[in-house]
Parts: sequence; structure tokens; C-alpha cells
Amino acid sequence: MGQHDTWERILNSLHAAAFDEAHWEPTSALIDDVCGSQGSLLALGHPDASGGVLFARLCYRGERHQEWERKYYRRYQPVDEHLPRLRNLLDGQVVHVTELFTEHERRTSTTWNEAMAVSHFQDSLQVRLEGAGQADIFWSLADPVDTDGWSKARIDTITRLLPHVGQFLRVRHALVQAEALGRSLYGLLGNERVGIVQLDRSARIVEANDRAVESLREGDGLFESDLALSAVVPGDRGRLEALLQRAIPPFGVTAAGGSMTITRMDSLLPLTFHVAPVQMPATDLRSNSVAAIAIIVDPRRQWRIEPKLVSTALGLTPAESEVAVLLAQGMHVRDIAAATGRHVSTIRSHVKHIFTKHGLSRQAELVRLVLSLAVVPQPP
Repeated sequence: MGQHDTWERILNSLHAAAFDEAHWEPTSALIDDVCGSQGSLLALGHPDASGGVLFARLCYRGERHQEWERKYYRRYQPVDEHLPRLRNLLDGQVVHVTELFTEHERRTSTTWNEAMAVSHFQDSLQVRLEGAGQADIFWSLADPVDTDGWSKARIDTITRLLPHVGQFLRVRHALVQAEALGRSLYGLLGNERVGIVQLDRSARIVEANDRAVESLREGDGLFESDLALSAVVPGDRGRLEALLQRAIPPFGVTAAGGSMTITRMDSLLPLTFHVAPVQMPATDLRSNSVAAIAIIVDPRRQWRIEPKLVSTALGLTPAESEVAVLLAQGMHVRDIAAATGRHVSTIRSHVKHIFTKHGLSRQAELVRLVLSLAVVPQPP
């Protein structure tokens, strides 16, 4: 099998895994082969370690090891010295695990000398990726399978894979939140929590569920023009077109999924837009065949939180209440700063003041507190 065929097989497998995670184990085996690693640990969790782990898979050559997953997160994660440094890595930065442990820690750490020694991660590579909502993606590639080590070619392959591995988890996370993971291609259309749009080979709309139709009719961020998706803001429009072209390329070009945020004029909270290619037989030449699935996530549809209610109930200033609500609706601190025109340090200061007022120590506690005041919107 040629290099192009191998790459296309991996991407197709990742696209399938986004909708049905049973495909992840064989996908991880393909990635192990092409990267020359013994296995990997892929996880989605909160960067401040307060919100728990939303997804974790430790696989060696396609075989999942749940016992080691449980053992690590119960016994070793609470004392793992390298995690704070891993969380502070730049998005997509690939580093050797020894860069995240000091020499002293490598002599004394139980995580290093027990967990990583037994599970073959003392010569691993570590990566952090921007995740979904308030969660980040952490990918650890286990020790190399041979004495060639982490050659430049292998690291280049890993770097090339990063956006596709990240996209797999972003789409999966959106489907989990919508309680739609594992649904069939057409079963997704019945979902009422996110917008689902089926696109043909020309990126024209084949079918859309009620939530997507409603969002497109509102025209706040996305709209439909001649059965094509378009964005209101010109800058978003170009990015959306490029995203769809990568997801539905000409024949012979490997398709790739992607995500972006869509600016809205009537809300600080942007839409989140995911697109994932659908693998089709090469012999299927029908013009209306579904070539990709688009997922439109509107955080306002998940729940409604009134800032005035939060301010009154929790004794917060209007600025603190606004920050608390936006955090609860899935925005990062840096995104809140950009959306409100404030400095990141100002947003962090508001968060600290809220923590002090309510004796909180973790962001997840604040989110749960705010969500307890949320009103779930009724269907129209």
C-alpha cells in the first residue's frame, strides 16, 4: 500500500470514528504503524484539571487497556508532576516527555518510575491541542517500536496528523453533548439539540434537520443561499468556503474535516461549525449523494442563563456575572476577553473575585453553580 493510500485510509478511519468511537481502536493501530509508536493515550479534559476527563483511550496496536486507564487516573494523575507543564504547552507543540520532568523528578517521581516505566512512556512524545469548549486535547505517543527513535520524518508525520486527530475529538464531543453519538447518517437528522446539514459533492444542501433550518432562517451567523451554506461576516465566509473545499475536494484528493467559529451580530457567543467528510464508494456518482455532514452548535440552544439572575442570586457585579455566564456557556477566558474587548488579565481577575466570594477553587465548581440557575428552553 502506497503512502498516499495509507494516509487516506487513516483519515477515512478518523472520520468514521468521529461518528462511531468503536472505530478508534483500529484507527489508533493505523496511527501507531505510520508513526512508529508502540501505542498512545488520547484524552479530552479540562486544562485546569478540575472538570474531569471527558474521554480517554489508552491503546497499544489497536487494543484498548482500560485497566491501565483506570489505574493511571486514580493512582498517578493526582501526583503527576508533568501535567501542569503539559497543559501550558502551545497548541500543537510536540515535545519529548523528558522536557516535562526535571532530573530530580525522574529520580523520585512515582509517575515516572512506575506508571511510565511499565506502560512504555518514558521515551514518549507529548502534545496539547485546543479542544472543544473548555476542554483541551492531550495526546501521548508511547515509546518508539525500534531503535530508530523519534526521527524527523516520524515527528513530521505526527505533526501532520494533529489537526485530524483533534478534529475527531471535537466532532465526537459535539455529538456526545447532543446525545447523538453512534447515530446513523440519517438518524442524525432527528436530533433536536444541534443543527445537522447533509451536503453533496458540490457542497449543496441535501437535507437539514429542524434545528439547522431554524438557524439558517434566522441568518444570524449562517444562512442558506441557493442551497449553499454561507456566513454573514465576510471574513467568516472565506474561511467557511475553504473549510468546505477541504471536506469535499475533487476526486483523487483526500478529504479532511475541520471546525471554526461563526461570528454572530446578535450574540457574543459564536456558533461552532464542524464539518466531517462521509466516506463514499468510488462508484457512487449520484449528484445528491451525501459527501459531508455539517454540525451547527448554538450554545444558546443548550440552555438560557440570565446574567441579571446570576448577579442577584450569587451577589456578583454585572461584569462578574457576564464572565460567569460566558464561562458556563463554554467560552475560554481568552475568548471572553476578545468578545468583550477586555484584557485576559481582567477576565482572570473577575474569575478570582468570584472564587473568593463563594469559596470556590475550581472553574468547574463555578460552572456547575451557574448552570444550577439555567433555564432549559422549551422546543417551539
